[in-house]
Amino acid sequence: MVKIFDGKKTAKLGSEKKPAVVNVQTEERVKELESIFEEHGWKYTIELEPDKPEDINDLEMLLNPLQTKIAEKKVGRNEACPCGSGKKYKKCCGK
Repeated sequence: MVKIFDGKKTAKLGSEKKPAVVNVQTEERVKELESIFEEHGWKYTIELEPDKPEDINDLEMLLNPLQTKIAEKKVGRNEACPCGSGKKYKKCCGK
């Protein structure tokens, strides 16, 4: 099934509508993460569960947001070859 755009904007992670959720095992770790969230002004929920593995994926996504990738410009067939031979790309490296 294909999801159709419903016109509603998704909430930003760390906001009031979509707080970051992390799971930790110790009280010390809770205090450490609370200070990081407070420092950046992000909304969060920290769950203390000693018997579950730590899950801080939301925090990592906030600290390291995805960067937009810029595609490199392609060499045209009739442009000079970038290898420096002086030939056209189609006659040199573009075979």
